[in-house]
Amino acid sequence: MTGPVHIPVLLHEVVHAMAVTDGATLVDGTFGAGGYSRALLDSAACTVWGIDRDPAALERARPLEAAYGGRLRVLRGCFGDMESLLTAQGVRGVDAIVLDIGVSSPQIDTPERGFSFRFDGPLDMRMGDDGPTAADVVNSAEESDLADIFYRYGEERMSRRVARAIVARRTEKPFTRTLELAEVIRGCVPKSKDGIDPATRSFQGLRIHVNDELGELERALEAAERLLVPGGRLCVVTFHSLEDRVVKEFMRQRSGNVPSPSRHVPGPVTAGPAPTFRLLSKSGTAASDAEQAANPRARSARLRTAIRTQAPAWSTGEPA
Repeated sequence: MTGPVHIPVLLHEVVHAMAVTDGATLVDGTFGAGGYSRALLDSAACTVWGIDRDPAALERARPLEAAYGGRLRVLRGCFGDMESLLTAQGVRGVDAIVLDIGVSSPQIDTPERGFSFRFDGPLDMRMGDDGPTAADVVNSAEESDLADIFYRYGEERMSRRVARAIVARRTEKPFTRTLELAEVIRGCVPKSKDGIDPATRSFQGLRIHVNDELGELERALEAAERLLVPGGRLCVVTFHSLEDRVVKEFMRQRSGNVPSPSRHVPGPVTAGPAPTFRLLSKSGTAASDAEQAANPRARSARLRTAIRTQAPAWSTGEPA
């Protein structure tokens, strides 16, 4: 199967952070084009379980599964459901998990998927093939809800203006194509000095909402805490501040790295659950200058890694 080439970001750093050994069981929770899985399988005699909700990703995976002689198995589903997906396969503990958050190059560069404002295609944006499409959302959501989506998930400061323009346009004709929506947004959001397309933030917000990306990420982090064996490693690559904030906060809480409520108080007022992770680095890892020059997608990428302790997993929603 041919298609857009996906270049895995921070590949060397991810493989190094995963610290793979022979016989290890790993999870590539966002299989995509299989870049991380291939590198991990080539680094040691390990087994990799891939997960992806995208039917196209599963189609790309089949030749790889055959090539690695049973060491690679790719399951269809959301990575937030990794625990139930793996348990159904008899897997109850794993040695490392990698998550590459966000949309993949094959998805965004395929016009028929409707992710991009650079190509004309159906206004879809679903990473899978079920649930409401982006067109369903922009054609039916209340103006206030649209503004909230663009502001919360796209960090679009002119979210109310964008929502108002969309509602006015859809009364004349429902949105069906990506360029229709992009043109409306460009008509009410001025160009920025940095050259970023005015539709960028609104498209990002709509995509994150349609796929419940932040909710999936939160569920995946909690599942990883339950699945990883002591000494197991969790590696997460993010591409924008919303994702990174979720990962950073989770790892900060679970490692016990909670700031004191006052400079006069040396530590937390009350003792919380035992830390379930130890941070490999507090600030994470950014792509090298060379990688950023070769792959623009790497410029905003950050890898955060945490190592599982022997403490029991926290209850869902347990406070820090």
